[in-house]
Amino acid sequence: MITIMKKIMMMALMAAAATTAFAQDALVKQAKKLVAGGQFDEAIETLKPALTSSQTLDKAAAWNEMVQAQYGKYNAIQTAEMENKVKKLEVPYDTVGMNHAAVEALKAAMKCDEFDRQPNEKGKVKINFRQANQQKMQNVRLAMINAGLYEYNHKNLDGALDCWKLYLDSPEDEFWTGVPDVADVTKDQYRSEIAYYAGLVAYQKKDYVQAVKYATLASQDPNKAADANEIMLFSKKETLKSKADSLEYLGMLKDLRKQNPDEDRYFNLLMDYYTRANDQAALKAWAEEEIAIDPQNKMAWALKGEVQMNDRQWDAAVESYKKAAEIDPEFVQVIFNAGVCLNSKAIDLKDELADKNTGGLTKANADKVKAILADAQVYLEKSKELDPFREKVNWAYPLYQIYYSLGDEAKANEMEKLVNSK
Repeated sequence: MITIMKKIMMMALMAAAATTAFAQDALVKQAKKLVAGGQFDEAIETLKPALTSSQTLDKAAAWNEMVQAQYGKYNAIQTAEMENKVKKLEVPYDTVGMNHAAVEALKAAMKCDEFDRQPNEKGKVKINFRQANQQKMQNVRLAMINAGLYEYNHKNLDGALDCWKLYLDSPEDEFWTGVPDVADVTKDQYRSEIAYYAGLVAYQKKDYVQAVKYATLASQDPNKAADANEIMLFSKKETLKSKADSLEYLGMLKDLRKQNPDEDRYFNLLMDYYTRANDQAALKAWAEEEIAIDPQNKMAWALKGEVQMNDRQWDAAVESYKKAAEIDPEFVQVIFNAGVCLNSKAIDLKDELADKNTGGLTKANADKVKAILADAQVYLEKSKELDPFREKVNWAYPLYQIYYSLGDEAKANEMEKLVNSK
């Protein structure tokens, strides 16, 4: 009795499965009729259960019908768009719907091909839908460019990136086998341009992995390399979490600096990196590397002088600042810093030579200090001449110190007024 019941239950399950499979395939047939009648949205909704159901016997056919439904919708709206342009009409049409249908048609075509190239129960592969779908999808893929631009201009970054990613990534799919104009990306005249914009949008979305991916692709084009490299660098910079990340970013930046010695942006990014790292030894070593590459790099000399100044190496710092000022005689910051270094050197020397009991100086020692102060005065007065309104450097207080120390009471009073006024 139990055995008979099991057989009955199995038969019932098999019948139910067959009924379900029949129902799913019936949906595909129904969708086909809807497509033929131009009822594309109804066809799309009808097909959805068949695409995901394990009971659908022919998934390739189901996905192929989705291709026809989405492509039919896209083509119908595109035709309306063209009629508007040709006939100079203003009949409303659904641009967003057209773009979405194009995206979904191309995705469906690749999904259809995925099932279509699977071996049958005899282990044989017979591809039925590829060729016809390839013919339709070549134009659809190109439509991804303008679709992405439309979405971008309407502030839909997700939609723009979806379109451009599909344009850039789809040639890798087996679906395009036998279509060299698509599969061979070296023939694609738009690829680097679209890759750049995809990288830019991904960066704006803070999707830094995708930003690096597409910017790297764009950087292979010499005309796009500089802008694409900037996206790559800023994306890497945003994701620095470990020492390894920092070293990778630094290595990339240094490579780009070597490859593009005339691009100031890479020098500036390196300068930002080293100054933020607050590693004086590393900053000095890098500055010396840059000086070795280009002895006329005024900023490298300035940075070297800054490190030496922070280390109280007054003479060395002044020499570095003088080099920078020789390259750019109006580089007021380094001229000012040279004066400050000499003033600090004079103060240190005064402390060193002062009598331990009285704190006073012999005339000979006082003259040594005054000679250094006189040199400092030259640099600081030059700073005053170049920047009279103290917009870049505040020369008033160190000049006050020097005038006071040298006994120039009138000028000291003049500087004291400036110091107190600001």
